[in-house]
Amino acid sequence: MLLVIDTGNTNTLFAIHDGSDWAGQWRIATDPARTADEYAVWFYQLLDMAKLDFASISGCVISTVVPQSLFNLRNLARRHMNIEPLIVGEPGVDLGVKVRLPNPEQVGADRLVNALGAAVEYDGPLILIDSGTATTFDIVSEDRHFEGGIIAPGINLSMRALHEAAAQLPRIEIKRPDRVIGKDTVSAMQSGVFWGYIGLIDGLVRQICREDERDFTVVGTGGVASLFAGASETIEHYDADLTIRGLHEIWKMNSDEKQD
Repeated sequence: MLLVIDTGNTNTLFAIHDGSDWAGQWRIATDPARTADEYAVWFYQLLDMAKLDFASISGCVISTVVPQSLFNLRNLARRHMNIEPLIVGEPGVDLGVKVRLPNPEQVGADRLVNALGAAVEYDGPLILIDSGTATTFDIVSEDRHFEGGIIAPGINLSMRALHEAAAQLPRIEIKRPDRVIGKDTVSAMQSGVFWGYIGLIDGLVRQICREDERDFTVVGTGGVASLFAGASETIEHYDADLTIRGLHEIWKMNSDEKQD
């Protein structure tokens, strides 16, 4: 079995691929101070609950945008699984996507992982919208070249900013309101956040299409994007497995190269 670990700024995703399909996915709050032993106890219990064997894990691939977390995740694989993990972004690791930009080293490995995960599933040039701590819009060509993108604040950051900067505005849940015009503070905030981000997504996608006249396929991913998929006029596909599919492809490519 292959263990895939994707560490974001907010959550870390652990997923198991059994050789034919994804056997399970689990999330834990990202904490760079969490030790390899703590990860091992937590993950062992979850695997046991899912009737999966910890000892059957034979490979591990890790992607992280939180460099401080890598030491403990690497130790998790080495000490508790006796595996040398494949680290996305390290020298010699083929990501399957070329960067067509003046400074390719500035592109986060997580965005390239998403690009590959989308390229193996969807045809044509792509616009990838990843709604996480930040909301990113990435352009991927038909020949798997990363061509640039847009980075905007994530919806949770915007909600936190409203609550922390305005004394009388409460914390709210993200949900689609029944009406655009709110009748109280909470519904007004929910409308501003939800429909504001729909406007951000659809407006930026349309601007991209005006600037670049190719026929794009638009794919949304990230936990929050599932809320927008039915309301957005421009998102054609919501794909929760985009990142882990990309990591699985990277593992297969680099494993094949090692065997050759």
